[in-house]
Amino acid sequence: MNFINPKTDYAFKKIFGSSDNKGILISFLNAMIYDGNPTIEDLEIINPNLPPKITGLKDTYLDVKARLADDTLVIIEMQVLNVEFFGKRVLYNAAKTYVSQLQKGQGYGMLQPVIALTLTDFEMFENSDRVISRFVYKEETTNLRYTDNNMELVFIELPKFTNELSQLETLVDKWIYFMKYANTLTQIPQTMDVVPEIHQAFDIANQVNLNPDELEAIERQEMFIYDQQGIIIYAEKQARKEAKKEATLAIARQLLDRLDDETISQTTGLSIEEIRNLRSDRI
Repeated sequence: MNFINPKTDYAFKKIFGSSDNKGILISFLNAMIYDGNPTIEDLEIINPNLPPKITGLKDTYLDVKARLADDTLVIIEMQVLNVEFFGKRVLYNAAKTYVSQLQKGQGYGMLQPVIALTLTDFEMFENSDRVISRFVYKEETTNLRYTDNNMELVFIELPKFTNELSQLETLVDKWIYFMKYANTLTQIPQTMDVVPEIHQAFDIANQVNLNPDELEAIERQEMFIYDQQGIIIYAEKQARKEAKKEATLAIARQLLDRLDDETISQTTGLSIEEIRNLRSDRI
């Protein structure tokens, strides 16, 4: 068996965004949001796109959006690339989903809770080793939760999940492992196959069950992701080189009044010409 990468936009929506297979999304959300407890019994998958109701607001495009039985709205996004201002975008999408519930003339009592579930293929919170992080409104000193705490942000950082296949015990472990490694597997692991919804997700992800157009769309998305990741890696390397070069130049500037050009060159690794240019800049 060969499985598509569930982290691509097309594959993620195909696996989790179908009303015909909403049991998959129910199991996934119970794992990601409710620690594997069967809290969600039913939901409605709805159009994830949020066209602006207010002039000047941006359109919002999410991967999956669902309304739970208690009217809580859950918006789900899988993000592979660590783009600039991504954290602000998550907050914006959650806030917009919250305020977009009201029609003209409706009171605030009509507002229902919103949970923004975001999976990232990069580390978003470098100072934390938690795979799943939850954010709600609290009083800073006492941690008192805000009275109408109707918006929650949940993040799953896939790189921080390091459990091996033999270590998968909970439903949470199994779904995160599916998201991170499904496209590297050649068969459904027995420990995951016992969960009917995960078995069904693997069936949908099986390339044998996809038509050529679907496979081509997924391949294009993966190529785009790899290209963008390459650009980001290159930019980071260049930034580190420039920072290192600037630090070396700063050291050389401090040595100009103490050492000759050749000695400074040997000490810093800069060329004689570069050191002479530094002396010229001081004139």
